[in-house]
Amino acid sequence: MVERVASFRISVDEGVLDDLRDRLRRTRWPEPGPVQDWSQGVPLDYLRELCRYWAEEYEWPVRQERLNALPQFRTTIDGLGVHFIHVRSPHAEALPLVLTHGWPGSVVEFVKVIGPLTDPVAHGGAASDAFHVVCPSLPGYGFSDKPQQPGWTVDRIARCWSELVNRLGYSRYGAQGHDWGTSISTSLAQQHPDQVVGIHLVPPLAAPDPATFDALTDAERRALEDLRRAGEWEDGYSLEQSTRPQTVGYGLVDSPAALCAWIIEKFRSWSDCDGDLESVFTRDELLDNLMLYWLPGTGASSARLYWESFRQVQQLFRSGTTDVVTAPTGCSIFPKENPRPSRRWAERRFANIHYWNEPTKGGHFAAFEQPELFVQEVRSCFRPLR
Repeated sequence: MVERVASFRISVDEGVLDDLRDRLRRTRWPEPGPVQDWSQGVPLDYLRELCRYWAEEYEWPVRQERLNALPQFRTTIDGLGVHFIHVRSPHAEALPLVLTHGWPGSVVEFVKVIGPLTDPVAHGGAASDAFHVVCPSLPGYGFSDKPQQPGWTVDRIARCWSELVNRLGYSRYGAQGHDWGTSISTSLAQQHPDQVVGIHLVPPLAAPDPATFDALTDAERRALEDLRRAGEWEDGYSLEQSTRPQTVGYGLVDSPAALCAWIIEKFRSWSDCDGDLESVFTRDELLDNLMLYWLPGTGASSARLYWESFRQVQQLFRSGTTDVVTAPTGCSIFPKENPRPSRRWAERRFANIHYWNEPTKGGHFAAFEQPELFVQEVRSCFRPLR
């Protein structure tokens, strides 16, 4: 039986929004931390003000309509309901492209780039750079279903994406991703080399090469130091989510303030914002992303992907891997991303790097932070692969 693809619109009852506002207003706040910066987490004053805005000024119905302006759908694959955005280009020769987000992001990250990717002419580009865009919500994220059994690894998600793209009528396509999307896009290319024309990774996952340690470049030294620092000061979230996602999930599903702190801390740490998060994102944009965790209650289910696959993925960029990726690969290394492998490190795993660039600004959420740069990178990567 061919599974049905059904149109989907986000629709939230006012009572759900009233409950959110009530929870925010009744938050039991801790005392301020003993430090004045973010070194112990999100400062109390910042979080209280953002949560006040969320409760008193943020207008979800307006933001909901903005999201609903994009064609959204759901279909069932491998027993799981999958939510996705699908925008066909007006240009007949467009290349299908799967965009995959990660944690703590969502499909909201791609809202600003879908128009330029699908209709480049309307945004000052050339029709020859057009894409048909498919943007799924990961299992357990957004408006996709929450897996009820273990086993939804990055490799299984890649198989799911292959079925989704084929179901939409595409047999030749590209894959782009960051965070979890990097591993999923890579696996998609490894499992379906006959269909995936190439991948664009932000960044590629490849471990430092010990053979280079006696002659490191300055960029490689900085990359190694950032990996060391992250392991010491930034990885608490991943240790908790990869070992006890259910435990942390209770607070993330019950308390919007806890969810806000858990996610906003990473947006500030991983973005190229020079300490000022709202110089890169508006409050509404940050809260749009949070709402795709709060409304469907995915604080626990999204964290479980770490339990499924984080050890496998972490090994790829910390200690090395034995696999070789032969698909044509484009790599964009944004300056505030971590990890940031050098090209010679990446070439040990990715045997066919045909595009490599290191933009001068941007961080982990490149499409969200620097949409124009992101679009340029994607176009440049896939231009010779069409």
